[in-house]
Amino acid sequence: MAKGIELLEKLCQAFGPTSCEYEVADVICRELEGKYDEHITDFIGDHIFMIKGKSGKKLMLSAHMDEVGFMISHVDEHGYLYFQPVGGFDVKVLCGRKLFVGDYGKEKISGLISSKAIHEQSAEERGKATPINKMYIDIGAASKEDAEKYVEIGDYAVFDSDFVRFGDGMIKGKAIDDRLGCAVLCDVINYIHENKITPDFDLYFCFTVREEVGRSGAVITANRIQPDMALVLESTAVADIAGTPEHKRVAETGKGPAVSVMDYGTAYLPEMTSFAMELGKKHGIPCQLKKYVSGGNDAGHIHKASGGVKTIAVSCPTRYIHSASCVINEKDYDSMFELAKRTALCSVSETPLK
Repeated sequence: MAKGIELLEKLCQAFGPTSCEYEVADVICRELEGKYDEHITDFIGDHIFMIKGKSGKKLMLSAHMDEVGFMISHVDEHGYLYFQPVGGFDVKVLCGRKLFVGDYGKEKISGLISSKAIHEQSAEERGKATPINKMYIDIGAASKEDAEKYVEIGDYAVFDSDFVRFGDGMIKGKAIDDRLGCAVLCDVINYIHENKITPDFDLYFCFTVREEVGRSGAVITANRIQPDMALVLESTAVADIAGTPEHKRVAETGKGPAVSVMDYGTAYLPEMTSFAMELGKKHGIPCQLKKYVSGGNDAGHIHKASGGVKTIAVSCPTRYIHSASCVINEKDYDSMFELAKRTALCSVSETPLK
């Protein structure tokens, strides 16, 4: 079994849509208690765990805690909940999905994304994906007054999806973007603590908020820390499935983390891309280049912070991202951990900072 998968399961099952990441942070804080030199938080919910190094140089290792979800915007007279997306979705994967509805500190209730029954749809409607403004969440309420006993405008919802191991080392779950990055960061801290290692860099392990809506807490954290270098751990959409042309496959599951060259938020320095790939080669860690320009992540904020930060993004290939059934290969988790660990424990002279 891959390292850290039990923690990954806890993190994926936590309720943590954008701006409501508290349960995820609670899991992380319990996991890391007593294993760091300093713990810093800020007003929007970022958590930073610092381990003191020898050189005075600062390395930021970052992953975001939030997941895509929904915000309740209206309750109608029948007790149905209308909602707005929090993050990006393919609407075709939504109808019929089970949800948890609630907010931090509130008991979560079950719901189901629903829409007009197919026998009531026109021929034109049947040929198109149902738009989000035509969907609603059914929580089994008898009326508006009944629903409002449990739900308020501004409450959130996330997918209710089991964490499942299947096939040849595959894992299915919600919120793998980016609870996987969070689990890897925790594993690296645990490794350093258990082996009583003093790193060369001052290491700042940053668990950030609000990435999925582009209002990232990472920029606040990077400006606070003013790192010399940053590693962003992410998940990336892949299309290594039947019917996808080779040039659009992005990366392949089971072949290691994907190192970014460019995405919609960042054009990465060639020396940083080469550093990550060469580090993997040196230590026998499977790595691959992300072959398709797509998406974006917290690197887009971090690399522009504090006068400029040398930044690289390393992502786990993830099928069906931003759905209730994200799929990864356990081997890629192990490789992500090994690459993040080796980066954290590099001497400054081994990096592009020399």
